[in-house]
Amino acid sequence: MILNPFNRRAALRIAGVSLLLAGLASPLAWYVARESAEETTVALAAEESRRLLQHFAAFDRADPAAAAHAAEAAQAIVGGLFDIAEIYDAAGNKRAEAATAVGEAIEALLPPHHRPAGETPDYLGINLPDGRWALRVMVPLADAGYFEGVRVVPDWQRQQIRNSALAAALLAALAALLCGAAIYPVVVYLSRENEQKAREVLDSHIAMMEALGRAIAKRDSDTGAHNYRVAWIAARIAERMGFRQGAMQALIAGSFLHDVGKIGIPDAILLKPGKLDAEEFEIMRTHVAQGEDIVHGMGWLDGAHAVVAGHHEKWDGSGYPRRLAGEEIPLAARIFAVADVFDALCSRRPYKEPLSFAAAMEILERDSGSHFDPAVIAVFRGMAQDIHEQLAGCGESELRRLLTVCVRRHFEV
Repeated sequence: MILNPFNRRAALRIAGVSLLLAGLASPLAWYVARESAEETTVALAAEESRRLLQHFAAFDRADPAAAAHAAEAAQAIVGGLFDIAEIYDAAGNKRAEAATAVGEAIEALLPPHHRPAGETPDYLGINLPDGRWALRVMVPLADAGYFEGVRVVPDWQRQQIRNSALAAALLAALAALLCGAAIYPVVVYLSRENEQKAREVLDSHIAMMEALGRAIAKRDSDTGAHNYRVAWIAARIAERMGFRQGAMQALIAGSFLHDVGKIGIPDAILLKPGKLDAEEFEIMRTHVAQGEDIVHGMGWLDGAHAVVAGHHEKWDGSGYPRRLAGEEIPLAARIFAVADVFDALCSRRPYKEPLSFAAAMEILERDSGSHFDPAVIAVFRGMAQDIHEQLAGCGESELRRLLTVCVRRHFEV
């Protein structure tokens, strides 16, 4: 199955998080399980030793029988639960000691013992030099003395503890991985829903943009195809110049709505068949400011401002309304200027026939450095022939399809 980019990223990130959680949970589960197994072993040993010791008299008495009872108790304990058994009185004096052969062999290897604190049994795990593992258990006694027992844990029991800890670690890791596997389809499903909503929002944006474009086209006695062409041409140039995402979206919207301010120009001026006089031309120029007012604060269309405000500026500073020059003009507006003039030269209008490709390019080359940014002309020069051939004979519906494909690509929908 081929995953789309989002699903692939989601799968990799969820897998990464799952592996991280598995890596963190496994050693923690292993440690907890091992400690639990040790504590269970110690609790059993403590309880059993305490039960046996209760059968004998208290060990803190001064009478001679107390010492005999302590020795008898210590001897009863070793060989079963412990390899070394030591009984201490309340003052910390050793009253009795017994050891198996194993206990005698390891006694010198044990670290110094400590008196248990409080009334809770305590224990210490000891790694012996020969690789064996011993548990030292300290059990407080009712008469304020205490019992100390050392048990060399047999290999089978150590292996059992290891296996239990390993099983807990594997279960924790498996749980983390299964959790990630369960989350992934949920994320993909929610992503599809979000993608559908985003497509619906984008479609509404495109519809609003087209409605505004058609409105001004109708007022200007145009079919609206010009808006599709210049937006698509500008996007092609901008792609070559590295525009991505937000910058490209703003360029497309601005290119499509570059003349939206003409909605506010009186018909007597907008539709005048002859040349405009100076006063009429000043009124016509106000369409830039009116266009800025229209797109300002309109969310997604707010990005159109750069092209709407700067599409009549010229590289040499002779344009309007702000007489910006060179790189003072936003790059999106400089790109659009080339696309707009090229389309105007190559298109049929009520008052003129279309120029040939060669004638149109000659005019653009002539005005490079005065009207147009030479860097934009340099980029456009290498793709102009292909653009001209692709647009030749395209109707409005085909132009709309070309622009829609471009919009969806740059909006990642």
